[in-house]
Amino acid sequence: MDSTYLILDELIGMLPIILCGCVLPIMVVWFVVRKKINETNARTQIVTAAIEKNPDLDVEDLLKKASPKPKLLKEKLLTKLLWGFIASLSGIGLTGLGIYMKSTGLGIDVDVQTALCFGLILLAIGAAFIINYGVGRKMLAKEIEAEENKMNTQA
Repeated sequence: MDSTYLILDELIGMLPIILCGCVLPIMVVWFVVRKKINETNARTQIVTAAIEKNPDLDVEDLLKKASPKPKLLKEKLLTKLLWGFIASLSGIGLTGLGIYMKSTGLGIDVDVQTALCFGLILLAIGAAFIINYGVGRKMLAKEIEAEENKMNTQA
């Protein structure tokens, strides 16, 4: 009887890890795919209704208007900068937590090493995003200016 409780106790202890490691990523992918399918179905219904009402309508022009606009280069670069800061600050926080746990003796060595490893990895990823933003901004300065001029002339 005690071994059954021990197994259940181990399983309950592993449940959050299983949920975060397996179920959560599957749910995120499912939600993203479902959202894209719903957006595509909505655009298809709009185009179908427009064609039924006016068969002489230019379908190609309507599809261009109904499709989502692609992101500008500047928006893409700013997104990289945002994720760079988020990852860097998370890395700094985890690294600080690891150093704090090591200096005060809280947690076990495995916890400290895990916090430090993930913190440094996140810090490196954040730095890579920020460097990517800086290099991309310099390399694509003319293209970004041309896009801005094009948007200003269209408005």
